[in-house]
Amino acid sequence: MKKFKLIIVCFMLIAPLFLKAQETLPIYSDYLSDNVYLVHPSAAGIGNCGKIRLTARSQWAGIDDAPSLQTLSAHTRVGTNAGVGLILFNDKNGYHSQQGVQATYAYHIDLARPDEINQLSFGMSLMAVNNSVDERTFVISDPVISQIIRSESYFNADFSMAYHNKGFFSYFTAKNIMLSARSLYNDRFESLNLRRYLVTLGYYFGQGKSFQLEPSVMAQSIERTGEKFVDFNLKAYKQVAESQIWAAISYRQGFDNANTEELSYLTPIVGINFRNMMMSYTYTKQSGDILFDDAGYHQISLGFNFGCREPRRSGCPNINASF
Repeated sequence: MKKFKLIIVCFMLIAPLFLKAQETLPIYSDYLSDNVYLVHPSAAGIGNCGKIRLTARSQWAGIDDAPSLQTLSAHTRVGTNAGVGLILFNDKNGYHSQQGVQATYAYHIDLARPDEINQLSFGMSLMAVNNSVDERTFVISDPVISQIIRSESYFNADFSMAYHNKGFFSYFTAKNIMLSARSLYNDRFESLNLRRYLVTLGYYFGQGKSFQLEPSVMAQSIERTGEKFVDFNLKAYKQVAESQIWAAISYRQGFDNANTEELSYLTPIVGINFRNMMMSYTYTKQSGDILFDDAGYHQISLGFNFGCREPRRSGCPNINASF
């Protein structure tokens, strides 16, 4: 165990020296915990309820400075067609950390009667991010280590579209569209391309019944590295008295043209909705031929729905939240 801890500490000491930059808000499987807004800005105020979501994610339990991520998000409908949202996040990985705030404006256009789901949505998020690396406790003798906290702040933006028709839902999002991010690890501070493109498609079966199924797929592509990922998801809901219990399974496969060995992730999720509250637990296991460790990620999500209106006819849970 001591040897394992030493390897982890050494990795977290030297990894920031080779990394160019962390992205703004990492993309995990949070969206399956009724938290689509974390990934797609066009989901701000998209449904019949405003939503507050708090998440805490960690890896390597019991290890100091292990990777962790906390997010707090809130979004709601304003007036008839507009939606607004706000995200705060803190992402830490060893001696590298980033904090950010993201504000969103969305606009939703009904293409059918107000009580039916046929809706086109647009969203834009602007964010401010501060990246920092704490070199004060580094013990490696190297001229690039200055024994201070180095930080760099920048702004970025996401653009998103969504279309819902009865049980069908789809999203497209272009993330980090501004070339404003800066590297912390050389003196040139060149602009970094963090652009990422995401497409989500899914369908919700069983509207109005006690048991529902929601298969979906999310594909994403990173412009700078050429990496591609695809999530294959299946989510099931069951009504039990005043509660709704649900479970999801997600399999993420990576496709990196530069390597013959690809990483994959298997993520089971369980949750419960009780009146206007939500709670879920997520576990992510990494697999593949090249692994740094055999540990998994653990995440807890808590949610609260507010300002709810009567649900409309035939919509997925992201549109018609239970309350």
